[in-house]
Amino acid sequence: MNTCSAPSSTAAATSAPGMRAPFGEHLRHWRQHRRLSQQGLALEADISTRHLSYVETGRAQPSREMVLRLAERLSVPLRERNALLVAAGFAPMYQARPLDHPDLAAARQAVDLVLKGHEPNPALAVNRHWNLVAANTVVPLLLDGVAPWLLEPPVNVLRLSLHPEGLGPRLANAAHWRAHLLHRLQQQIAATADGELQALHDEIAAYPFKEDVPSAAAASAASLIAVPFELNTRLGKLSFISTITIFGTPVDVTLQELAVESFFPANAQTQLALQQLQQKHRSG
Repeated sequence: MNTCSAPSSTAAATSAPGMRAPFGEHLRHWRQHRRLSQQGLALEADISTRHLSYVETGRAQPSREMVLRLAERLSVPLRERNALLVAAGFAPMYQARPLDHPDLAAARQAVDLVLKGHEPNPALAVNRHWNLVAANTVVPLLLDGVAPWLLEPPVNVLRLSLHPEGLGPRLANAAHWRAHLLHRLQQQIAATADGELQALHDEIAAYPFKEDVPSAAAASAASLIAVPFELNTRLGKLSFISTITIFGTPVDVTLQELAVESFFPANAQTQLALQQLQQKHRSG
């Protein structure tokens, strides 16, 4: 694992209901999404511009090898590569097995080890839409006061963290954290062209929040090494920095779309509070 989608609806929407969009439409969508000209993509894929034009217009049928080559050059996610293959008349190449599938047992064990090994600090795993897949025992201890409906599966971590009935009112640096999450979503949307992520972005961007960045705090933000996650709790204000861990060489859709976010104490006060919180939880 290295530290660091729903199928794209844009191309599919051009087809009549019940009809599969031609491969050329899918390809044109991804090329334009990556802001490449036909000539630019042709150079990247080592084919002629004329042939690429024929493929996009349906006058030429791509081979399976060409579909995969174009998908690689366009950095198309595995889920969308399957859609490209199907649109071109080929079988999907990448499986999308649930994380509890026997074939993914080693991957699930790796995720569980990362989550458990990170205690007493919080850590969680999410899928491509930021729905909770797994969490260690510390995460629920920080969710006091959250509306029960936000904790019903599937739990969306971004919605939970910013919603007025979730952790939003308890964020000590709401403006900074909100801007950080929206930026991360925008980057993910740019990479995947995922309509569901765009809808989530629009939803949380519309949440009301109290501006909490006085000029002094804004001026000092540039000196931070990372945007902290600051949460007001009964133990005081807890401050975290986080890392994202992904699988480095996935050939399974589920694994490519899985991310583990691990939170680390940003100060000694937070570290001590987490140790006390876990001890209290264990003692019952």
